[in-house]
Amino acid sequence: MTETTQPILTLDVEGVSVRFGGLLALSDVSFSVAANEIVGLIGPNGAGKTTAFNVVCGFLAPSSGSVRFPALNAENLGPSQLAKAGIARTLQGVGLFDHLTVVENVMAGAQSRPGGGFLAGLFGLPVSSRRERALLGEAMTELDRLGISSFAKALPGGIPYGIAKKVAVARALMGRPRLLMLDEPASGLDESELSEFAQLITQLRETMSVLLVEHNMDFVMPLVDRLVVLDFGQVIASGTPDEIGTNEAVLAAYLGVDQ
Repeated sequence: MTETTQPILTLDVEGVSVRFGGLLALSDVSFSVAANEIVGLIGPNGAGKTTAFNVVCGFLAPSSGSVRFPALNAENLGPSQLAKAGIARTLQGVGLFDHLTVVENVMAGAQSRPGGGFLAGLFGLPVSSRRERALLGEAMTELDRLGISSFAKALPGGIPYGIAKKVAVARALMGRPRLLMLDEPASGLDESELSEFAQLITQLRETMSVLLVEHNMDFVMPLVDRLVVLDFGQVIASGTPDEIGTNEAVLAAYLGVDQ
């Protein structure tokens, strides 16, 4: 099966619980992401969003339950397996390579593709081969799509945090993902950047599914198809933004409104 004919990936989180010693961090958490769907995972601080994201990303094994990818006939995959399967993620901490330029960081995202191979840019060598020149062109296209191509030659330590967040997204997109998972994508972005970024995520749904963990309700509510709300490690509500916006349990837990 070629890259152009591979299906959009779906995700089924089924009865996932996570224990840290005597602490139950997640309890029987279930939710799904359908093909070409944008799903937001939200909840108050300490609700378990980061733990759930880490389980889905393969950084943390569930104590019970499973994270299934039906199209792959696979479950509970590790980070490297996810990348090879066409599943990309960004992290809240950005995670760029300090010694590489912005465009080299983005080019590094192609390593997750089948036959990704060696990138001379990772070692500061000149981009010389035909493949590397093609990857450079792709990376510049992604940077331009995000409106940050002017930072291509900069090092991560010399760019604003909001720009670094966009670089991380561009790097993830270089892997040509079929499922994209975003951790706090709106943090560090100003109002104009938020609007542009929301438009980008909406466009991405044409070729992939998207799961995002987010605190910024103004950003996430008009963007997603469905919301999954966690509180104290449990799913307390799931539905459309309109349904969640009037849910009494959510108002009580997330917005501090008494039922």
